[in-house]
Amino acid sequence: MRASVIVVGGGPVGLMLAGELRLGGADVLLLEQRHTVTTESRASTLHARTMEILDSRGLLDPLGGPPNLPRGHFGGLPMDLTLPGSHPGQWKVPQARTEELLEKWAGSLGAGIRRGYELVALTTTEQGVEAAVTGPDGVPRTVRGDYLVGCDGEESTVRRLTGAAFPGHDAVRELLRADVAGIDIPDRRFERLPAGLAIAARQPGGVTRVMVHEFGRTFVERSTPPEFGEIAEMWRRVTGEEISAGTPLWVNSFGDASRQLTHYRHGRVLFAGDAAHRQLPVGGQALNLGLQDAVNLGWKLAAVVLGQAPQELLDTYHDERHPVGRRVLANIEAQARLLLGGVEVEPLRAVVGELLGYDDVRRHLAGAISGVDVRYDLGVAPGAHELLGRRVADVPLTVAGAPARPAELLRAGRGVLLLLADPALNSALTVLAEAWADRVDPVTAETPADGPLGGTAALLIRPDGHVAWCATGPDDPRAALRRWFGPAGTRPSPSSER
Repeated sequence: MRASVIVVGGGPVGLMLAGELRLGGADVLLLEQRHTVTTESRASTLHARTMEILDSRGLLDPLGGPPNLPRGHFGGLPMDLTLPGSHPGQWKVPQARTEELLEKWAGSLGAGIRRGYELVALTTTEQGVEAAVTGPDGVPRTVRGDYLVGCDGEESTVRRLTGAAFPGHDAVRELLRADVAGIDIPDRRFERLPAGLAIAARQPGGVTRVMVHEFGRTFVERSTPPEFGEIAEMWRRVTGEEISAGTPLWVNSFGDASRQLTHYRHGRVLFAGDAAHRQLPVGGQALNLGLQDAVNLGWKLAAVVLGQAPQELLDTYHDERHPVGRRVLANIEAQARLLLGGVEVEPLRAVVGELLGYDDVRRHLAGAISGVDVRYDLGVAPGAHELLGRRVADVPLTVAGAPARPAELLRAGRGVLLLLADPALNSALTVLAEAWADRVDPVTAETPADGPLGGTAALLIRPDGHVAWCATGPDDPRAALRRWFGPAGTRPSPSSER
């Protein structure tokens, strides 16, 4: 068994990465320990930036029209998450549905997805990686690749086998969670009662998800999920309600551990999602953070294995995503204290609640939670164009006389040189960029002069939707093209075309 890239872990992050790698032309083999698809929906929230990414890959129509909720929370304190963009607020999609969507997409692109394969050993060399696995039939096998990416969750086997430094702290407090059929209790949204925190939400089909934390109760290290009886008893102590007669469909627990890898890249081994960072899964941020890791990494790793770009491009994955992860972990840590603290945090909750009434504060926190405010430091001088490093705005465009949007231009997973100037300048820029035509599409468009892109002559948009270069007049994009898409005219080597 061989592939250019081995992805370990078939959750949403691993599946997203597999699809991105195939979109970039890389040969990929995904190994998942589970024998069957999941029916569990640990995370059920997709934020605005993730919805924009799915839109840029043409995945929103298959997803259907999930419920949109403008109201979110910060540490259990209600707040409006809407910000300017194509998909404001949060969108409720069960994780099982997200995995189903991404597995079908990655498979349609040609990703090899193998279930029932457990990683037991990992060897790396300057030339590649060898993964020793046990197959679904119990027979040991060796899988070889040029690179391997660990997307195998917070208890990552890849991380353990590589000995990657994972500083931070273990969990101190925990939430117990269950999906229960056959109970009738009031919906509760982060209700703080004298004895603890209670959350209840009736889902389609009559199933109720309950979550409960008892103030003062410390984290319990578990080798197996809690018994439903333990959850029902804690629920009774906190709320006074009886749910023990219900039928548990799924139970688990999670704590407020906070850890992050020192480096997201270890030579030919990289990490994404919960394998790279561990946090309290509050407000769906963990899932969304991981999916956005995958989209940042996928096109870069594909370019490297195809011989289009040097290995140094992979260092920008760590340089860009590690600070984003650190910031998300910090806001989740703050939320965990507000959410799970007892009476001692009430004064702090009162102050934060007042601050959320100021729109600048609300917008700042909504941007951090949704991911739409991410701006990568591309190493440019102070005073650089405001758009540089940010996601391209969802603006109306006219391309060849027809309406279009930036997300539609990114469907192929290639770079886009968006030309918005007069015909002469557009033509000159097209000529400068033609040596990258195998990786970057020049697109001539018009946009309203009073819109977000008014006064901009051209943009170089990376496959992940972030702006890598922009000009307000005559300028040369070739340095940016070399940096992000490799030397001019480089094409895949025959050995990469498998």
